[in-house]
Amino acid sequence: MTAASPRYDVAIIGAGVVGCAVFRELALHSVRCVLLERSADILDGASKGNSAILHTGFDAPPGSLELRLMQAGRRRYLADRDQFGLPILRTDAVLVAWTQAELARLQPIRDKAHRNGVTGVAPLDSAQLLARFPRLSTAAQGALLVPGEDIIDPWSSPLAYALQGIALGGQVLRQFEVTAATRQNGAWQLAGAGQQITARVVINCAGNYGDLVEALARPSRFAIRPRKGQFVVFDKSAAQHVPTILLPVPTERTKGVVICPTIFGNVLVGPTAEDQDHRSDASVDRAALQNLITQAARMVPALAAEPVTATYAGLRPASDRDDYIVEVQPDQWITVAGIRSTGLTVALGIAEHVRDLLADTGQALIPVTDPVWPVLPNLAEHCPRDHQRPGRGDLICLCELVTRDEVEAALSGPLPAGNLGGLKRRTRALMGRCQGFNCLAAVCALAEGRLSDPPPLTAGMHHAR
Repeated sequence: MTAASPRYDVAIIGAGVVGCAVFRELALHSVRCVLLERSADILDGASKGNSAILHTGFDAPPGSLELRLMQAGRRRYLADRDQFGLPILRTDAVLVAWTQAELARLQPIRDKAHRNGVTGVAPLDSAQLLARFPRLSTAAQGALLVPGEDIIDPWSSPLAYALQGIALGGQVLRQFEVTAATRQNGAWQLAGAGQQITARVVINCAGNYGDLVEALARPSRFAIRPRKGQFVVFDKSAAQHVPTILLPVPTERTKGVVICPTIFGNVLVGPTAEDQDHRSDASVDRAALQNLITQAARMVPALAAEPVTATYAGLRPASDRDDYIVEVQPDQWITVAGIRSTGLTVALGIAEHVRDLLADTGQALIPVTDPVWPVLPNLAEHCPRDHQRPGRGDLICLCELVTRDEVEAALSGPLPAGNLGGLKRRTRALMGRCQGFNCLAAVCALAEGRLSDPPPLTAGMHHAR
């Protein structure tokens, strides 16, 4: 370590939703911490592609760490969201049985939900189900009503956590891929991207790269094999057909294909469940997407006539263990791995758990008495947005009604967008019907010279407005 190398109490590797939540929780307790991210922006890995459901834990394994942390995370999110200005879309969910065999499995799922403390889960027969949700196919045999399964903003929430951590003195270093980790003189030396930092404790929140990061310090005790989930996004006109989250009866391998509203006014269908070795290949394929569309139309026939706005894939960091991996090692290394599809809900619960594990390492925790609460701009369709503000700036993205002021704000501040994906997640620009066909040049012109990882096409676009 050189004399100029910065020193921290804690270094967190991976700025996905879990890493951002841990960063924020430690900053709230006066821990000098740094959040390291290999990409140009936060949420650029597994966290950028999910269904944005705030889970209740009704179907989690009873007694599992996953259940305990999921429900803790949900409670914390609901307690804190108003101070961040984060939206929630109250939808509830119905878990629908389409065959007699699935119908027979509803009672055990209900029993599990009640053991998990989600006592509002109740059966609906086919008549009750269709009376409540008349757009559903008449092939439905029955369902379980699951109150409290709701929709949140998948990207503003972790951004809020990171911003609060920064406001409380934490530091975020992007484009810092950790390539070496050595322990010397009671501290970890982390090297990468021509930089080096030292920290007393390291917390591995590296998602799909978690086992590779673990192997920098010791023989990895687990293996990550990413599970790709492809999604189809229907246009906003489809929202009238799907007012609630439609869940399938799960299998041992997957929760299955979900149909749900989004906070942005669309309807989402997915995911698939495809195990793969590649850790960053989030490509989609026509056959899988067409199958999702067919399944959606079978369950909600009116969706057959609705246009598709977008498709994407997310990579979930599935591990070779049944439960989450949250462990502390004697050499002051904390592992957080195998956080699959429920990471958005569980993140704040994991953060509290990691805080307690950190205290066991001897770290002093001093709660901040009057923390700063950054308020995030609203991106939710059902709440007031910037384009409705008197005197607002020009519209840059007509499909998603994104203003010039919103784009400018996302390119400035303590954690500005670092790449085009980060700019999209902060504003909704380029995510509408035209998928950037009409507004890409204008957005890139505003962003020129301000993204640390600019898209190649911005070269030569500096005169486009």
